[in-house]
Amino acid sequence: MATATAPATSGNLRRELTFLDLTMTSLGGIIGSGWLYGAWKGGYLAGPSADLSWVIGGIAVLLIGLVYAELGGMLPEAGAIVRYPQYSHGTFVSYIMGWGALIAYASVPPIEAEAAVQFMGYYWHAVYNTATGSLTATGIWMSVAFMLLFFFINYFGVWIFGKTNTVWTLIKLAVPTLAVIVLLFGGHFNGANFTAFGGFTPNGSSAIFAAVPLGGIIFAYLGFRQALDLAGEAKNPQRDVPRAVLTAIIIGVVLYVFLQSVWVGNMPASQLAHGWAGTKGEFTAPFSDLANLAGFGWLAVILLIDAIWSPSGTGNVYLASTSRVMFAMSKNRYFPKFLLWVHPKSGVPLWALTLTGVLGLAFLLPLPSWSQLVGLVSNATVFTYIIGPVAIAVLRKTMPNLPRPFHLKGIGFFGPAAFVVASLILYWSGWSVDAPVALILLIGILLYAYGVTTFADDTTIYSWQYVKAGIWLVVYIIVMLVMTYIGSSNFGAPHQLIPYPWDILVVAVVALAFYYWGVASGFTTYEVEAKNKELGSGPSRASAD
Repeated sequence: MATATAPATSGNLRRELTFLDLTMTSLGGIIGSGWLYGAWKGGYLAGPSADLSWVIGGIAVLLIGLVYAELGGMLPEAGAIVRYPQYSHGTFVSYIMGWGALIAYASVPPIEAEAAVQFMGYYWHAVYNTATGSLTATGIWMSVAFMLLFFFINYFGVWIFGKTNTVWTLIKLAVPTLAVIVLLFGGHFNGANFTAFGGFTPNGSSAIFAAVPLGGIIFAYLGFRQALDLAGEAKNPQRDVPRAVLTAIIIGVVLYVFLQSVWVGNMPASQLAHGWAGTKGEFTAPFSDLANLAGFGWLAVILLIDAIWSPSGTGNVYLASTSRVMFAMSKNRYFPKFLLWVHPKSGVPLWALTLTGVLGLAFLLPLPSWSQLVGLVSNATVFTYIIGPVAIAVLRKTMPNLPRPFHLKGIGFFGPAAFVVASLILYWSGWSVDAPVALILLIGILLYAYGVTTFADDTTIYSWQYVKAGIWLVVYIIVMLVMTYIGSSNFGAPHQLIPYPWDILVVAVVALAFYYWGVASGFTTYEVEAKNKELGSGPSRASAD
C-alpha cells in the first residue's frame, strides 16, 4: 500500500452532549413527520396488517442499529457514516457512502419544514394548496423561515442545540403518547376493525412488505443514527453513544406500533365503506382528523400544534448531522478544507453548517411535496446502512485491539442479517423509487472518477487499491436495480420474471453474496494503520465474536 499523509484536521469540536442529549438526538430524528403520516399511509396500503409492517421495519432497524452501536462506541467521530468505510475500505467506498448520506440527510430539513408548513395550512390556507398538494409561494417562504430557525439554533453551539433539542423531543414524545392513551382507552377503539373490511391482510401479504418503504414506515425510523453523527461532541461517547442509539430505536418501535394500532382501532366504519384503500384520500391531517372523528376535539387541536412542532424538531436535528457529514467529507479530503473550520466561540463547523442550509434550500424549491421526497430520502439513507454490517466485520479483523465498549455477540449472524434486511427494504421500494436513487449514486461515482483522473498522482487518496475495494459496491447498486426491474410486480417491477414470494428469497441470497464479497474487499487502510500504531499493536485476525 502506498504511503499516505495524514488527512487535514480541524479546530475543536466541543464534547458537551450527555447520554440524554444523545438519546433525544436520535429519538428526535425518529419522531418527526413520519408518525403523522405513517399510520395513515400504512393503513391504506396494508390495512390492519400495517402493524406487522411497523414491526418488520423496527426489527430491521434494530438489527442495523446493533451493528452501528458497536461502531459508534469504538469510533466516535463526527460524520460517522463517512468515517467508518474510510477505516474499512478506504476512499472509494467512503465517498459513495458519504455522497448517498449527504443527498439523504440534506433533504430532510426541507422535508420536515414543508411538513410543518403543510399542517399550518390546516388553519392558514395561504401556505398550502390542497388542490395541487403543494406549497404556495407563501408556504415556501415559511419553509425558508423554518430552515433559518434550524440554522441559528445550531449556530450558537452544540450545547445550545443539545439542550434545546432535548426539551423539544420530550414534548414530541409526550404528544403521540397522549394520543395513544386517549385513543386506546377513550371508548371508540373497535377491535373488529382488525378483521372486518377485507380481513387482516386486505391487500395480500406482499402489501405488508411494500408498506415498509412506500408507507413512510422506514422513513419514520431513519433518525436513529443521528447520535452517531454527533458522537464527536459527546462527553462520554464510548459509553453513551451505543446506549443512546439502541434506547431511541426501542422507544420508537413501541410508540409506532401503538400508533398504528389505535389508528386502525378508531377508524369509523363510515370511513371504510370502500375498504382500507378507500381511506387514501380521506385525511389531510390524519391523527388530528381521527381525533375529531372520535369526538376528542381538544386532542385534535393539540395534535395539529404538534404537527408543526414535531417535524420542525427533526429538521433541526438533521441540519446538525448533515453539517457533520460535510465536515467528515472534508476531513477525508473530498471537500474543500475550509469546511473543517470550527467557530472558536460556538465550537460548530460553521461553513459546513452554512453550506448544509444552502443545500437544503436547493432541495426544497424544486420538489415542494413531502410525498415526492420521502421515497427518495428513505432509500438513499437505507442504502448507506449496508456499509455498517460490512465495516464491522472488516474492522474485527484489522482493528481487533481497539476498545469496544459495546461488543456485539453473534456478529456472524447479525452482520449478514442486517445487510439482508437493508437490501430487502431497497427492493421492496420498487423500480420507480430505486432508479433515481441509483442514478444519484452513479453520479457520485462519476465525480469520484473525475477526482481520480484529475489527481491521479495523489495515490494516497486515489490508488487502485481503494478503487478495487469498492468494486463490489458498484456491482451491488447495479444488481439491486436490476432486481427491482425483473422481480415481482407486487413491488412494482416493470417486467416480472421472479414471482412473489420467491423474489424475496432470491434477493436475500444475492444480498448475502454481496455481504461476503464486501467483507473480503476490506483491507488495512491508512486510518487503521494509524489507529493500530496509537494502540501500540499491529493488525491481527480476531474471532467472530
